[in-house]
Amino acid sequence: MAELHEIARRIAGNVERVVVGKPEVVRIALVTLLSEGHLLLEDVPGVGKTLLAKALARSIDCTVSRVQFTPDLLPSDVTGVSIYNRRTGEFEFRAGPVFANIVVGDEINRASPKTQSALLECMEEHQVTVDTETYQLHPPFMVIATQNPIEMDGTYALPEAQRDRFTARISIGYPDPQAELAMVDEHSGHEPLAELRPVSDAEHVRGLMYAVRQVHVSPEVRRYAVDLVAATRQLAEVRLGASPRATLHLIRAARAQAALAGREYVVPDDIQQIAQPVLAHRLVLAPEAHAARRTPADVIRALLQRVPVPHGNRDGARDNGSQGPAPATPRPGPR
Repeated sequence: MAELHEIARRIAGNVERVVVGKPEVVRIALVTLLSEGHLLLEDVPGVGKTLLAKALARSIDCTVSRVQFTPDLLPSDVTGVSIYNRRTGEFEFRAGPVFANIVVGDEINRASPKTQSALLECMEEHQVTVDTETYQLHPPFMVIATQNPIEMDGTYALPEAQRDRFTARISIGYPDPQAELAMVDEHSGHEPLAELRPVSDAEHVRGLMYAVRQVHVSPEVRRYAVDLVAATRQLAEVRLGASPRATLHLIRAARAQAALAGREYVVPDDIQQIAQPVLAHRLVLAPEAHAARRTPADVIRALLQRVPVPHGNRDGARDNGSQGPAPATPRPGPR
């Protein structure tokens, strides 16, 4: 756990050299990476969405690919295609850009729904099927997608099934004046991204992911996560609540949040800190909520105030009189 905390600190510091004044955004990106999930960056143009994705990818010495999604992009341009070899008389598979540890999908909502669906299998099952052949994607595997929410011409809204496969969605937002001034001073004379060097590698990241799986989650905290997600399905202002997959992502992200804090156990505060980026993008609001100008983030914040927080032994220790946290219980990781 100490090694995890140190490596995560180095990665965060490396990314913050490029993305100035956004430590909270960098933290959510790291939580998503360590929880073996995928990240959706949704914000207006020019705030550094692609820059954040590239900086995180370059901070880890692993394979990285970038796909610029356009209306004429085909699914085979993402997954790969089988090509006939005249010399051997057989078809050979040419892997697409999705066969990388970190895949940066820029402006994902510009591609057609058919092309967007090419990511569904690899995001959920870490595999790609082309011409009845299945190819495994080796961990770590993470999709970092960006999209602009205000552009309507030539864009396609992400379907609910694909949004549900993203562990978290975050918006970077405009920097404050001091951070923007620091960015002008640092970026005007040179390009920090070009000077960024890896501070970790794929093998270390796989070890960190395994360590995150061992973080202890008490039955009370698990029940709290389930109650929070179930509450989204019972609101009149919500037409479609969070799915059971959202519950799994919430627990995994809470484990990563606890590990980044240097703990081997999850507390309710970990659930609350990552509930909005993990759950908000999965909700489909009713027309009445839109008329009242309510957002999914508003709904999640209200639920955090209403759903009872478990009390008692908040440090995750067992109720057998022990003073420290319970030993970690290994569990199978995601497929």
